[in-house]
Order: sequence, then C-alpha cells, then structure tokens
Amino acid sequence: MEQTVDTINHIIRTRRAIFPPNYIQKEIPQEVIENILENANYAPTHKRTEPWRFIVFRGEEKLQHLASFFMDRYRNNTPAESFSQARYEAAGEKILKSACVIAINAELHPNDLPEWEETAAVACAVQNMWLTATAYGIGSYWSSPAVLKELGEFLGLPEGQKCLGLYYLGYHNAPETPVRRNSTIEEKITWA
Repeated sequence: MEQTVDTINHIIRTRRAIFPPNYIQKEIPQEVIENILENANYAPTHKRTEPWRFIVFRGEEKLQHLASFFMDRYRNNTPAESFSQARYEAAGEKILKSACVIAINAELHPNDLPEWEETAAVACAVQNMWLTATAYGIGSYWSSPAVLKELGEFLGLPEGQKCLGLYYLGYHNAPETPVRRNSTIEEKITWA
C-alpha cells in the first residue's frame, strides 16, 4: 500500500506542463490514448452528468486539418500589409509538433447544474488525463486559446456543448525540472 501511495505522490508532484517544442517525433499508441481518456471518465461529477466530451486528432492528416483552422484564421484576420508567412506557419506549429491533440469540450446541463460545476468536472477529467500521461512519460498541456467559440464552431459542436481548450500530447525530451509552488500548503490552510 505504501508503495502505491508513494507512486501516486510522485506522479502528482512531478506532473507539469510540457510544451510541443519539446515533443519528439514518436507516435503515441492508440491503446495509450484510450487509457488516458478512460481515466478521464473516472473524474468526479455532480449528478453523474459526466460532461466531458473529447475530439481526438492524431495522424498527420487530422492534425493538419486542426492546424489549418488556426492558420486560416490568422490569414483571414490579418491585413495584407501585416501578414507574415512566419506567423502564418507558427499559427499551426504547436499542433503539428504534437503526436495527438484532444479538443476538450463540456456538455452543459443548464436545467440541472450551473456551468461552473460542469467546467470543474471537465477540469478534473483533464487532471486525470494529465496524471495518466505523466505516468506514461508523455508530455502534455492544456491550452485555452482566445478563439474558443470559433474553435467550437469549427469542431461542429452540437448545441449545449462548449469548447474549453486543446490538450496537447507528445513524447518529449524536456529535462526534468522540479515543480515550483509560490508558497507552501501550510500558508494556504486555516484549521478551524
């Protein structure tokens, strides 16, 4: 039992955001992605609404399709005199450097629960994904670009669903660095 607790503590305390520039060209096996998503499904959820919904992009063609949304958006929203080919290519770069990108969506139930509770449940699901990815040695991070509404439209989300961001994954070569906190837990606790 103690070894299990030590393992869990280690995974939680070494989890960190690892960004696509550190990803290496190595495919993540389908069964690993499925396990990461399966663990998301065990997040806590009020009234068992299980609001998390995911769209998985993997493989060159699917990743290019997602990257094209950001690249096209840059092209269509940038005046010709300000257009930069480097920025255009950079708009999709994070996606194309990833082995897998998962759109994180919430299915809202406004008659049953406030949106913040559904969002919190989705965040718990993503934390499960993050911890599982860490256990597999896969780098990941959750990004919430400023264009979530447009991204949701691009993804074709049905009414009642909302995009909360993109979750990037990839095996990586980032050096181990300790996770830093601004203060200790003792400074954040009041014992009643």
